[in-house]
Amino acid sequence: MESKKEIVKEYSNNDLTVVWKPNTCIHAKNCWKGLLQVFNPQNRPWVNMDGASSDRIEKQVNACPSGALSIKKSLKNKNMEDNNVKINVAENGPLLVNGTCEIAKADGSVEIKEKVTAFCRCGASANKPYCDGQHKKINFIG
Repeated sequence: MESKKEIVKEYSNNDLTVVWKPNTCIHAKNCWKGLLQVFNPQNRPWVNMDGASSDRIEKQVNACPSGALSIKKSLKNKNMEDNNVKINVAENGPLLVNGTCEIAKADGSVEIKEKVTAFCRCGASANKPYCDGQHKKINFIG
C-alpha cells in the first residue's frame, strides 16, 4: 500500500508565513467565510497575503478547526526566552500547552505555536502531534 506524500503550501508576507496542508483540510470554510479577501478558493493562488494585516490573518488561521492552516513565524520575530508556558492535561483529552512554543517536528521542520496548542495523548489523531478530537470517538481514558 503506497502512502500519499504530504502536500504543504506556504504563503508569506514580511511578518509571517501561512502554511496550508490540503490533505488535512476538512473544508469547514472558516478561513474564507471569515476573511475572503485573503482566503478565496476561486483565486489562484487562493491565499493573498496582502489582503489583510498580519494580525488579522493570524487570527483567522487560528480559527482553523483541522490544523490544515497554521502560522510559521521567523524565530527572530519571537522572543521565547521570556515566555511563560503552562501545561495542562485535559481529562480524557489532549495535553494543552498555553504560551508560545517551538515545535521541532520529525521531518526537521520547525513551527511556532502561540496561545493554546492541543497535543494528542490518545494516539488516534490524524493530525499528529496535534489533537483532532479523535479521543472522544475512541473513548480515550487518561
